[in-house]
Amino acid sequence: MKLTFLGTGSAFTIDDNYHSNMILESDDKKILLIDCGSDARLSLHALGLSHRDIHSVYISHLHADHVGGLEWLAFTTKFDPGVKKPNLYVSERLVHDLWNKTLSGGLSSLQNEIAKLSSYFRVHPVKEHGSFTWEKIKIKLIQTLHVMSGFCISPSYGLAFKVNGIKVFITTDTQYSPHQINDFYESADIIFHDCEITEHKSHVHAHYDELVKLPELIKNKMWLYHYNPCKLPNAKKDGFRGFVKKGQCFDFDDPASLFGK
Repeated sequence: MKLTFLGTGSAFTIDDNYHSNMILESDDKKILLIDCGSDARLSLHALGLSHRDIHSVYISHLHADHVGGLEWLAFTTKFDPGVKKPNLYVSERLVHDLWNKTLSGGLSSLQNEIAKLSSYFRVHPVKEHGSFTWEKIKIKLIQTLHVMSGFCISPSYGLAFKVNGIKVFITTDTQYSPHQINDFYESADIIFHDCEITEHKSHVHAHYDELVKLPELIKNKMWLYHYNPCKLPNAKKDGFRGFVKKGQCFDFDDPASLFGK
């Protein structure tokens, strides 16, 4: 089982680092696309992949760098007779808005058909505090505090799973909120954490200046991604595993790729 980063850039990346989407690849080459941002077709192509390689997709929340490429994926798989509908794993809290507020404007236009989300995907809503199973891996959704909109927390979910005895936590997007997710920090063997590095903080992502204050034991198992296109701090010197690079592959059969030599 391998985890590969299609890109490690923020929503506003302007170079070819691409959005922070990932692919989880099983030993028999099945692929779960973790988020499908606006540039997904380009980042997949850069790794020699296309819509034909995507058997399943997981969506963490409804920002364009995580969901903006779904229209492309839906149409290309719909009109390719050699491709089955991809599985779509998404929190049940997001299903309605994913279609009605994000996708229906373009995807509802089908000749001789009243289209809906299931016209394009085999939809698997995940219950609150629930999980889904992909290629015998149980993947649990972890609600994170990404955006506080008015009086409500906008639904956004990281992932926790175990492969070859290695416990993984991927934040997708979250503010700095160690009191909320500290249990997942502590229980994980390896953490992939979104990290803002701009001078002016957005307050919807954890900032490097905040993460660097975490205990050494937590930082030592943390890889940083979803960063802005500017000079990176020396993450290894500050106790982290490092910043993930575009195309970097983490092989769960090769601990050195996860933890270094």
